[in-house]
Amino acid sequence: MNFYREVLGMKVLRHEEFADGCEATCNGPYANRWSKTMVGYGPEDNHFVIELTYNYGISHYESGNDFRGITIRSKEAIDRAKNCGWPVEEENGHFVLKAPGGYKYYVINEPQPTGKDPVEKVTLSSSNLQNTIAYWKDILNLKVIEQVDNRVLMCYSEDQAKLEFIDIGTAVNHAKAYGRIAFSVPYDIQPEIQKRIKESGHKILTDLITLDTPGKASVRVIILADPDDHEICFVDDEGFRQLSVPDYESEAILNRYLQKE
Repeated sequence: MNFYREVLGMKVLRHEEFADGCEATCNGPYANRWSKTMVGYGPEDNHFVIELTYNYGISHYESGNDFRGITIRSKEAIDRAKNCGWPVEEENGHFVLKAPGGYKYYVINEPQPTGKDPVEKVTLSSSNLQNTIAYWKDILNLKVIEQVDNRVLMCYSEDQAKLEFIDIGTAVNHAKAYGRIAFSVPYDIQPEIQKRIKESGHKILTDLITLDTPGKASVRVIILADPDDHEICFVDDEGFRQLSVPDYESEAILNRYLQKE
């Protein structure tokens, strides 16, 4: 949390505690007590937001080669890192900040844009770029913005954070530190997605299910897997907009749990 708040400069939008594992494996393959913290540069309904899950009693996760990194435009993050002594590396013309656990943030050395989310893109690995494009473009209906050599950049809307895939020429290993990409869609669209996936013969990891959050709105989700087993969650937009209303006071709750740990 120190890294996301003090270095990247993100805000805690909401924090939630759960006594048991999630029916849709939101906290991974664990049945224990866990927490969820949403962090980002603005409200979830118009910003890219990171969901940080913490499993009590789990001190280490085995990382794979699936997650390449997140690119943000923020000279301010670089300055904060240097001022507090957080390591700043360089890779392919970008500054790189590593979160605890090794997750990479590629930082463009330009001021954060005014009135726009500084998160540019999320980059994942692909074992076969054509198979990846066929799934995300032809089945999930993302638009291809750019395709160069072993990379493709995609999105639903160009004013949102983009999704990039890089063909790594080998199998994608998710190990035990994997996450998932989530999108909100209208409630009535979820069954259409379900039908499309079933007809195409691709994976549904968790079929349409309603998830409860104590004291907050319930949401319906469907969890899919692409050809490389990257997980994708489609949550109903109506429920999500109620659930995702910023709860800034929950940061104080988070701080209390951090002190206990």
